[in-house]
Amino acid sequence: MPWTADAIPDQSGRIALITGANSGLGLESARALAAHGATVVLACRSRRKGEAARSELIASVRGGGGLEVLELDLADLQSIRRASQWLADQYGRLDLLLNNAGVMAPPRTLTRDGFELQFGTNHLGHFALTLLLLPLLRGRSDARVVTVTSGAQYFGRIAFDDLAAEQRYDRWAAYSQSKLANVMFALELQERLAADGSGVASLAAHPGLARTNLQPASVAANGSKLEALSYRLMDPLFQSAAMGALPQLHAATAPSARGGEHYGPDQWGGMRGWPTQVRIAPAALDAAQRRQLWEVSETLTGIGR
Repeated sequence: MPWTADAIPDQSGRIALITGANSGLGLESARALAAHGATVVLACRSRRKGEAARSELIASVRGGGGLEVLELDLADLQSIRRASQWLADQYGRLDLLLNNAGVMAPPRTLTRDGFELQFGTNHLGHFALTLLLLPLLRGRSDARVVTVTSGAQYFGRIAFDDLAAEQRYDRWAAYSQSKLANVMFALELQERLAADGSGVASLAAHPGLARTNLQPASVAANGSKLEALSYRLMDPLFQSAAMGALPQLHAATAPSARGGEHYGPDQWGGMRGWPTQVRIAPAALDAAQRRQLWEVSETLTGIGR
């Protein structure tokens, strides 16, 4: 029998923070967790969009947990520090962290801190946020960090000699790099948490092909008619955002899920279907590269050292 959101255990009394919670996978994850009693912090770059999502969730989720909006720009380390401090002051604890937000294949752009936008947002932003929030997760029963990647991880390579893509920028290669980095971070975090005897678990998940705002945002940013046509032709393959959110919800809540595991759809080579444990990109299994990525990430963000 497939795992659905109905199988989520009672989340009453638990606090979940979801990045990019105003749309797509993040919004559907927030809907499911709130419906099962969690207090959900909607961490969004735009407060206006976050408030709109909160209003929509309040109207659709009856009798669920609380909903808060937190302004968070993962492309800005100062914003990440402010948001982390707000959560510490407001709640002083955290049970679930869903590193869900992301950008996909824009023209070469830099974050406020000078990082290539995709590596800076998808990986470094979540790296910094997670390390700053770990003190709030430690000591909580069944605390989990779920980092959302994609099937692009299987095509990724970490260009340690050109992480800012100054020598050459290929937007899809940069996206794949950031998604591989997500998995490497999730695995390395689990290794370090286990070595410290922490009860916090780190897992990864990917949605397969899911309809979210990533596709139209990518088309709009690049103005590619060919890309727009490709998405229209592929549309029958895409599943809903609610289905795409199931792997990360399973990783975040299923009693059977364990640290270090990776979840994705079970059909069509991981493109769609119900959540199941799926293979990890071979490149992410290289422990030496994972350690190198961690050390570089500490140096670049100034967090963790």
